[in-house]
Amino acid sequence: MSAQQVLDLIKEKNIEFVDFRFVDLGGRAHHITLPATEVEAETFVNGVAFDGSSIVGFRGIEESDMVMMPDTDSVYVDPFTAHATLIVMCNIHTPDGERYERDPRSIAHKAEEYLQKAGVGTAAFFAPESEFFVFDDVRYESTMNSSSYFVDSEEAAWNTNRKEEGGNLGFKVGVKGGYVPVAPVDSQQDIRSEMVRLMQDTGLRVERHHHEVATAGQAEINFRFDTLTKTADNLMKYKYIIHNVARQYGKVATFMPKPLFGDNGSGMHVHQSIFNEGEPLFYEKGAYANLSQLALYYIGGILHHAPALIAITNPSTNSFKRLVPGYEAPVNLVYSKGNRSAAVRIPVAAVTPKGCRIEFRTPDSTANPYLAFAAMLMAGLDGIKRKIDPTALGYGPFDTNIYELSDDQKKEIRSVPGSLDEALDALEADSDFLTEGGVFTKSFIENYVAVKRAEAKAVNIRIHPHEYSLYFDC
Repeated sequence: MSAQQVLDLIKEKNIEFVDFRFVDLGGRAHHITLPATEVEAETFVNGVAFDGSSIVGFRGIEESDMVMMPDTDSVYVDPFTAHATLIVMCNIHTPDGERYERDPRSIAHKAEEYLQKAGVGTAAFFAPESEFFVFDDVRYESTMNSSSYFVDSEEAAWNTNRKEEGGNLGFKVGVKGGYVPVAPVDSQQDIRSEMVRLMQDTGLRVERHHHEVATAGQAEINFRFDTLTKTADNLMKYKYIIHNVARQYGKVATFMPKPLFGDNGSGMHVHQSIFNEGEPLFYEKGAYANLSQLALYYIGGILHHAPALIAITNPSTNSFKRLVPGYEAPVNLVYSKGNRSAAVRIPVAAVTPKGCRIEFRTPDSTANPYLAFAAMLMAGLDGIKRKIDPTALGYGPFDTNIYELSDDQKKEIRSVPGSLDEALDALEADSDFLTEGGVFTKSFIENYVAVKRAEAKAVNIRIHPHEYSLYFDC
């Protein structure tokens, strides 16, 4: 879509405001809104100025002037505002017109450009399965003398005896018992359907929605794959709609990986493949899982670089509360067809040559999608470049339930890092694959690690409520 077509759309839809958005290091969207009467053709050439020093991980106050450059192919009408508003995603530039090296969206673009320069293919496709919870009540605090959190849901397993409902009618979702039940056990059908309706209205092609395994309102909505940057844009749209529909229903949605102790967490399984001029490169009929050698090398890159990669795909301290055995968490750095205990799974049910893909199951939705998808692509491309054979390195295939192996057998399998700090250590030791072609810069990685180290320290130095249970009587 050209700038003129956007201006025509503003007139056609009687748009009153235009919302220019960018994404910060942590994957959260920010916006500045202009009256539509102030948006002209020059706006799409000169951009919209903002203060970069007020965004964590961007620039210092002495060099704070930055510019949002609108991407006219990303526009959609906001389904929530009282006044007709058009949303436009932007890339970040410096005042002299250069792409800002710390802009996640620009990094995603550079990864797509590197794919083509590498001569491997013309497009990488991504499809995230981003799980979430919808709660009825959330409260938390962290002060000098108090630390607590509380979440509640009318369908939660712990509420079978709750009286506030005016007579408990039962049909609660059991722990690990929430996978695709019908109503009245699944109490959130209409909420998810409304989310889907608005996603479709804003241009997303939604494939299905359902209740997920955990109690207390865990859900999943799947939207169709697209190229790397477009899929990251779509995921930002997806999360925006989910958060706001939940709010309209008097509830709250969270993509936090492990908001509940003792039940499954929320992951973001990422399906990915590479095409060349419309032809799939991951398919080879008759091979293991009908997977080509190029696809195996791609898997090799993902698994070889996984400890460092996880610092970007699982970038929160809470991520590692999910990445523990026993909750369908993909902690084992191996590959397999159809096996959900492996970090990399190759879907085999109802798969066509064009649908042949790999699924990296370790990531979660605290990841910045632009950075995570770019990092996964760079790891896979490094595997192709260096011909990293996952089978030769002992990364699989494992077609048995790894959780049921003996302790001695499990010792032979690499596992994910045990904490955010461990993952950041791995990233510091193994980042050259990310800096190929200037996609990520050393400066960006150093800054990213510093920001995430600060987050980890903020959690580590605080007193945990469970420590009172363990140590108060010492």
